[in-house]
Amino acid sequence: MRKRIVLVIILLVVAGIAGAAWWQISQASKLPEGISQSNGRIEAERIAVATKLAGRVAEVLVSEGDWVEAGQMIARMDTAELEARLRQAQAAVLQAKQQKLQAEAVLRQHRSELITAEAEFARVEKLYNDGFNSQARLDTQRTVLASAQAAVATAEAGIPLADATIAAAEATVDEVQSLIDDSSLQAPRAGRVQYVLEHVGEVVAAGVSIVTLTDLSDMYMTIFLPSAAAGRLAIGAEARIILDAIPDYVIPATVTFVASTAQFTPKSVETSEEREQLMFRVKLTIAPELLADYLDYARAGVPGVGYVLVDQSVAWPPELTVRLPE
Repeated sequence: MRKRIVLVIILLVVAGIAGAAWWQISQASKLPEGISQSNGRIEAERIAVATKLAGRVAEVLVSEGDWVEAGQMIARMDTAELEARLRQAQAAVLQAKQQKLQAEAVLRQHRSELITAEAEFARVEKLYNDGFNSQARLDTQRTVLASAQAAVATAEAGIPLADATIAAAEATVDEVQSLIDDSSLQAPRAGRVQYVLEHVGEVVAAGVSIVTLTDLSDMYMTIFLPSAAAGRLAIGAEARIILDAIPDYVIPATVTFVASTAQFTPKSVETSEEREQLMFRVKLTIAPELLADYLDYARAGVPGVGYVLVDQSVAWPPELTVRLPE
């Protein structure tokens, strides 16, 4: 009995495969000249939301299957160490500003001393010229004046140095604050959470993905066409997609990419004869504004068949007229 059941299952599977192959062949034979087809799968851009720094995951705010908007918070890393460094850097800024205040006070003091030294030198010099002071006295006062001038110059040089110290300390604050900001992981684009790869409490290395998003506004089907069709295919040409899961609907698409070099097609192509041929990869993209109306139904990985207008003068047959769910 078991052998019979297994045999029946095998026969049903073989019949299903044969039926699918026959359907594709029959569909292809019905296509008018100027339209080519190939099977493929719906694909979507995947976005890896990764941490810039090594550390411990403090919070994960989404679950698999959730829809997130651009800029929405997804996860947070532990920032206790960074916040301590930030406080230290902010204290360094305050210290540098106080040092500048001290340097400015010293400068004012030396300028006052210079004014006094200049006045005293002028008095001694006048007395020397009138014959009431010695050369030694004049030389001594000249030295005092030179020392006062040097002190002012040194104090003036300390002001730009203090400004540079403040700028360096503020740059350190900005750097640490940037690291803290980067520890809050946000969605770069709207999409659906596909995988939550790391969880609260886990320690991860820099660059490790915490969450993977699927950008459902950028969905397409990749198909492979022989050179006879790909050579005549234009970027921007009209295309149609019929998915195995919803064969009653015909989805409009546009040719957005045609490979410049041929390649052996992957195993996802139905027949071995096609896989052994050199084919050109073609990308059929669904319009984002159309996807926006069906985000709850959009799924990556769904197999189907893509059709392209190789000859733009050919009209779509009735069975490939656009039909979308209400």
